[in-house]
Amino acid sequence: MSRPRDGWEATVISQGLTYPTTPHPDGSSTNYWNESAWYEFTMGEVLTIESATEELWGMCVQAVSRMARDLDDRRLGLPAGTLDYARRSIRRADPSVYGRFDLHFDGGDPKMLELNGDTPTGLIETAVTQHFWREDTLPGLDQFNSVHERLLARWTELKEDPLAPRTMHFLWNDTDESGEEEMTVLYMMDVASQAGLQVYGQPITHVKWDYERLAFYDALGQRIESAFKLYPWELMLGDEFGKVLLGGHERQPVRWTEPPWKVLMSTKAILPVLWEMFPDHPNLLPAFFDDPGDLLEWVAKPLHGREGDNIRIHTLSGPDLDTSDGGYGAEGYVYQEWCPLPSVDGNRPVLGSWVVDGQAAGMLVRESDGPVTDYYSRVCPHVISDGLAPDAVQVTAWLRERVEVPDPTIDDT
Repeated sequence: MSRPRDGWEATVISQGLTYPTTPHPDGSSTNYWNESAWYEFTMGEVLTIESATEELWGMCVQAVSRMARDLDDRRLGLPAGTLDYARRSIRRADPSVYGRFDLHFDGGDPKMLELNGDTPTGLIETAVTQHFWREDTLPGLDQFNSVHERLLARWTELKEDPLAPRTMHFLWNDTDESGEEEMTVLYMMDVASQAGLQVYGQPITHVKWDYERLAFYDALGQRIESAFKLYPWELMLGDEFGKVLLGGHERQPVRWTEPPWKVLMSTKAILPVLWEMFPDHPNLLPAFFDDPGDLLEWVAKPLHGREGDNIRIHTLSGPDLDTSDGGYGAEGYVYQEWCPLPSVDGNRPVLGSWVVDGQAAGMLVRESDGPVTDYYSRVCPHVISDGLAPDAVQVTAWLRERVEVPDPTIDDT
């Protein structure tokens, strides 16, 4: 346990974390940002997490290629035409920016619980809030956190692409009452602006389709050429947007970030595909489509589920746990071996390990009171207990180190 900083709530709000507490249905609230505790990792543990993250990312890229080749829309619970749309994105080598693994870690081999490769949130908490917490409280120690620097480098690289538009729209879902999605997009927009892009931001609901000019326009009447959106592809392709995109009605298609092929990195369907491709890999848990196979203890996850909704946990020691809220499941389920999170003084931490342009970029710790990391989980900062804060020369050298990861491919032969 540790003593929170005086005025911590106002501090984190001023840094962009405008949702420091989580409301409950009974009118009470709990701290979402929890600096009354922090987690220590050794440099050896961080290197293990970093290495596993980059290896898993490369495996997931290979899995995307397999899914695009072997699966279909019905298998993935996606609108008709989605896979063809994703395949065209792969053929174009549409660039991506980031993703986040959820990892089980108890000091041994990290285990992949899932991947959000399309719309991950938690950027401000990782890149900004915990960074300044460390500077205020433990300035001499290091932290596994190069998210901001790597995002800036990635947006700079994308800006320099001669085929990329110089102007980019940043879009969020304004039905999110917490403000988390809006602030995540505004943070990403700020980083892209620092990289030299001309940026515009608005809710995605304000985007209009022009039937005569066959293009999307923003609320000010400006054509949208390139856009970052924090709105899941599986939802976007199922609404009015999708009819235009899947029908190929655009005269000049929008360049989307994250790209359409990322729909294959945000579905839980990637879990059984990975297990089939890399059986017994130390960073994977056994996973299967449709039924648990020979698993004795398992968790059933809806393909498009989020925040722990609509999952079922089956163990040998007691009745099944069923989280029925959320409206997911009609699209299908996968079954993954049950791997209970470690307990730290009764708290159950899961690691959110970030990837930017294929490189491990840092992590945040989310902890919950029970076995499911859900909407009421908390975020805690972390430090590397045996690592000193690096100087600018060291940081620059680390950022230059790269693990080369190929893009997903389509075999058209």
